[in-house]
Amino acid sequence: MKLFLMLGSILMALAVAIGAFGAHGLTGKVTEKMLANWQTGAHYHIVHALAIIIIGLTIAKFGNSGLLTTAGWLIVVGILFFSGSLYVMVLTNVKVLGAITPIGGVAFIGGWICYAVAVSKLIP
Repeated sequence: MKLFLMLGSILMALAVAIGAFGAHGLTGKVTEKMLANWQTGAHYHIVHALAIIIIGLTIAKFGNSGLLTTAGWLIVVGILFFSGSLYVMVLTNVKVLGAITPIGGVAFIGGWICYAVAVSKLIP
């Protein structure tokens, strides 16, 4: 629980900083398409950092289960692969890195499914 709350908070702070860097530091330095990719990465990053905090709060309220832990780690992996690949792609202009992005998307989907199943078992 504590780990996910701390990790979610750190990832949230990082998402805000990365989003601000994209808005203020990349405008005019990368193409509009690449800037849109950065913004997509930042958007998913912030939403899923909040999800990690929600998972931590769910564990605090209802107790832990293997599925909640799995959900949390899948969402962390999703941020790293989905958002991280987009950030690196924009900064390096290596477009083949976009092929990694769907791995993060699948991790997000898996995390949300694990969360749904865990909650259905934990909450009467």
